[in-house]
Amino acid sequence: MHKIALLGLGNVGTLAGILLQQAGFHVVGFDQFTPRQELPYPTIETDLSDAEQLKKELKSFDGVLSALPYALNPLVAQIAHDLDLHYFDLTEDVHVTQKVRELSQTGKRLMAPQCGLAPGFISIVANHLSAPYDRVRAIRMRVGALPQHPTGLLGYAFNWSPEGVVNEYLNDCEVIEENQHKWVSPMEWIETLHVNGRKYEAFTTSGGLGTMCETFKGRVENLDYKTIRYPGHARLMNFFFHELLMREKREEAGKILTNAKPRVDEDMVVIHASVEGEIAGHLQRREFVRTYYPKEIHQDMRRAIAWTTTASVCAVIEMVRDGTLPQTGFLKQEDILLDDFLNTKSGALYREER
Repeated sequence: MHKIALLGLGNVGTLAGILLQQAGFHVVGFDQFTPRQELPYPTIETDLSDAEQLKKELKSFDGVLSALPYALNPLVAQIAHDLDLHYFDLTEDVHVTQKVRELSQTGKRLMAPQCGLAPGFISIVANHLSAPYDRVRAIRMRVGALPQHPTGLLGYAFNWSPEGVVNEYLNDCEVIEENQHKWVSPMEWIETLHVNGRKYEAFTTSGGLGTMCETFKGRVENLDYKTIRYPGHARLMNFFFHELLMREKREEAGKILTNAKPRVDEDMVVIHASVEGEIAGHLQRREFVRTYYPKEIHQDMRRAIAWTTTASVCAVIEMVRDGTLPQTGFLKQEDILLDDFLNTKSGALYREER
């Protein structure tokens, strides 16, 4: 795998092309608009919702990375399947992942959805932490993309897709509780966290677990994923979506929120993963706690949420090229070894934190 088609040239997409090129890939970017900034790889303007046009454009590639809105991913996955291309995406949507999985059953190349931060890197970390245990009592996965200097009661800035955030806040959440696999409501189970002396809250959101419940069913007593925010955020968002009934107007809700809390350059990504259980008869807890900040890449400062998401998917693509990961079938993120991930050129960005 050498030639990668990159679909979608937003913040994540454009950076993915840079990281992949630095890792030795030949990259061509596709978008419906010509990028404003000059990029170090060729780009093509095309209709990304036109199946026949995409088939013509992608037939000479070895793999495709979709950095598009999740609703377009089933189309891209189907084309990748039909053209025998490796497929990668960043989706958090459960239904999209199920579609990709169905295609992988008859495909000739690897189908790898959920390759971002959460789902994605957090699953790799959680699986790594759980490896030494003889009995796993609990796996807790917590991730938050936050402004470093929050303002207002929400304490938030929409540095990520508003559609994705709204879906996370409103779709049901998969968990394992007391050995029972179940679905629970979002924005519940609120808890307090402290990282580097700073206080946060965490609450249930949809999609961040990826395929972890399936993988660990029967092996772990409790497993859940929560989003990290500044204290008070969940209460206000519950008021917005449920008391004001904005849950019935998801698209409008996304526009209202991004207008009120636009993106900021000085963001951070907080990761708090922990595993509890028994090792050699002793109850122990292992943790992976990091805060990642903007980083200079290719002479520009990149937001933390952008580079952490992008580095994750690019590391997976590198591992597939190098034969570290399977070449066919469906890839679960938790099947990726953390050391292999960190030893890639892109994954090595995660080694630096403060």
